[in-house]
Amino acid sequence: MALNPQHQSIIIHEIKKSLGKKDSEGLSKYEMAKGAWRLRKTIRREIKYAFMILIGILSAGFGLKGFLIHNGFIDGGVMGISLLTNRETGVSLSLLIIVINLPFLLLGWKQISKLFSLKSIGAIALLALAVEFFPYPEITHDKLLVSVFGGFFIGAGIGLCIRGGGVIDGTEVLAIYLNRNSSLSVGDFILLFNIGIFSIAAYLLSIEAALYSILTYLAASKTVDFILEGIEEFTGVTIISPHSEEIADFIKHKMGRGLTIYSGKRGYGKRGETYTNTDIIFTVVTRLEISRLTNEVEKIDPHAFVVMQSIRDTRGGMVKKKPLH
Repeated sequence: MALNPQHQSIIIHEIKKSLGKKDSEGLSKYEMAKGAWRLRKTIRREIKYAFMILIGILSAGFGLKGFLIHNGFIDGGVMGISLLTNRETGVSLSLLIIVINLPFLLLGWKQISKLFSLKSIGAIALLALAVEFFPYPEITHDKLLVSVFGGFFIGAGIGLCIRGGGVIDGTEVLAIYLNRNSSLSVGDFILLFNIGIFSIAAYLLSIEAALYSILTYLAASKTVDFILEGIEEFTGVTIISPHSEEIADFIKHKMGRGLTIYSGKRGYGKRGETYTNTDIIFTVVTRLEISRLTNEVEKIDPHAFVVMQSIRDTRGGMVKKKPLH
């Protein structure tokens, strides 16, 4: 289907924007092709993100209406405040989800980005509509099942929305803002915030309901971590050894992993100051491969200095490539 001149000008404008060119500048065929490829990639990515947010909204709504609301349990964060206020005042939960989240989203507009806030506003509005109108079934009244699976579905929804570039709970936005003006971490703020919510729940509802709600929060929190970090936990490994060439050969050819070699100098060790040149190997492996790597390094050099640190995620490289046999 042929595009009309107006649509063509819009596409050319977006291509120039992606290439960092002004509207008055011309484009070569190569630049047009490159810009079109970038534009297609951006559109595909945004469609994927929108799909994640939509599935996340449906999952969170299922956790709320299918498990928590009918059993009087709450979650942590803004969602917990909304559920607690709804239970005590009878105000519509859908309205509370929007109103209580709104200040946090306006804060995110200034602190994070406009696109993030727009996506979050859209996601929260759709969640409110899903909770109000979508006919979710009431699954169970078993308190343990309600806590665990209610938290699981809410956590899955929050995690998918975050991966899609937005949020349906504004607690993290507030924590990031406060963290910039305090020595406490984001996790510390969220923990203190939720301690306050569950303390109020224990007073207004009951200690038992508050304890079950804490279980819901823990299930949701672990599910968010799983959605964001995946089943594979990556570990960055730094290896310092005079046998670096042999170790690097094993990582490349036997494990099929990429690596980076830094040039460094040995500092102070058991033998005193030895400022000699040495190669420093850095690679990233999954937790299932740590044992294989460390065992081989120990065979090659029992005195090698090995440092390992957890990594949330990786992009590019050869980390996710199938190992060689």
